[in-house]
Amino acid sequence: MRFSNMRSEIVDLPTPNADVEPAVGDTESLHGELEKPAHTEERQDAFGNEENAEIKYKVLKWWQGGLLMVAETISLGILSLPAAIAGLGLVPGLIILIGLGLLATYTGLVIGQFKLRHPHISSMADAGEVLMGPFGRELFGTGQLLFLIFLMASHILTFTVALNSITGHGTCSIVFGVVGLVLSMILSLPRTLEKMSWLSLVSFISIFTAVMVTMVALGIQNNGAAVRPVVEANLVTGFMSACNIAFSYVSHNTFFTFMAELKDARDFPKALALLQSIDMTLYIVAAVVIYRYTGADVASPALGSTGPLISRIAYGIALPTIVIAGVINGHVAAKSLYIRIFAGTDRMHKRDWIATGSWIGIAFVLWVIAWVIAEAIPVFNNLLSLITALFGSWFTFGFTGMFWLHMNKGLWFSSPKKIMLTMLNTFAICVGVALCVLGLYASGSAIHESTGSASFSCTAT
Repeated sequence: MRFSNMRSEIVDLPTPNADVEPAVGDTESLHGELEKPAHTEERQDAFGNEENAEIKYKVLKWWQGGLLMVAETISLGILSLPAAIAGLGLVPGLIILIGLGLLATYTGLVIGQFKLRHPHISSMADAGEVLMGPFGRELFGTGQLLFLIFLMASHILTFTVALNSITGHGTCSIVFGVVGLVLSMILSLPRTLEKMSWLSLVSFISIFTAVMVTMVALGIQNNGAAVRPVVEANLVTGFMSACNIAFSYVSHNTFFTFMAELKDARDFPKALALLQSIDMTLYIVAAVVIYRYTGADVASPALGSTGPLISRIAYGIALPTIVIAGVINGHVAAKSLYIRIFAGTDRMHKRDWIATGSWIGIAFVLWVIAWVIAEAIPVFNNLLSLITALFGSWFTFGFTGMFWLHMNKGLWFSSPKKIMLTMLNTFAICVGVALCVLGLYASGSAIHESTGSASFSCTAT
């Protein structure tokens, strides 16, 4: 793929000598002309030529990719945002929520352009290899896999909590965890994201309805509460609230995989626009409305502020989202290993026992590991926050800034626009560092202070 034929954002790039400047991640010569960098790779993408393949991966439409991204990004974490707003105050809370949402949109565009520059990339491991060679491949790949497995575990745990709430602790929590494990494993059987995209539509309807039920119930139950524009907060509590907001956007670790299966990878900006318009709108509306009716006493997640009956109803409605969001993370994790094993062979496109059995085996092992983590670690929620701070901050903000600097090496100060973009991407790296360092400190403090609970216990989580 020639770089001069790449699309930037949603429109075609200008041809050389055009009067329009190249956009977010384009490389231009010192004379203002587009040029193909010497380091541009011509390696084939992970799936190769699929014209006669039994299983075709690169068939995903942009709106299907967008819905997958929505399902993977928006889960019950949205109902923790009102407490984050309460911890910061309405004004700084909204500034951080909107500001980080816009920054996440930009860094998503950078990921899209990095993929177009290096068509062979299908995971963070491939991107790490471009940046740092074999060491970067292992570092990024291991980090992505660990992050995804812990996210999978979090969804099994949330599924257990939801069923405990719905049934009034009708049976041992371990049983509910096994049910979540089996259900997630079954839904992970399709090998292509195109088959998974229809589940994502169910997930979106589920979480949207759950949020609406929560907001309506709180509006009926309460006459409103005192809304504070600004509140006093210490470093730990204030930054934990900011982290909760930031981590609602940290889904970029899956974007390369989604792009790899798009029918036309240049349509990724449209999928990203669908994601960001939906998640930012829902985040802002849910955070402000729920905070308006509950005030500083809002629970996290906000379902705890609605009363037992509404909480059960909302959890029941949200069950598809709880499961499907975890399944999509599990699919990406399994796909990263599957590609690494079979890339360059025709086995990836076969339906034989080896190909199908390998996919099922990889998915099964990953889900069993996730279930063990969910059951075995008493302070799992705090540990998940620590893992998110360690990896999510870099995949969404820190590494994306490095991607842009790598694409534009030698041109960082070649024009006023480049200087502004260099500053913006350096700022993204700084945001990643801050979220990582302070997030690790806050999460570590929470783990140290937590009394925890017994591993593999029938007691409700």
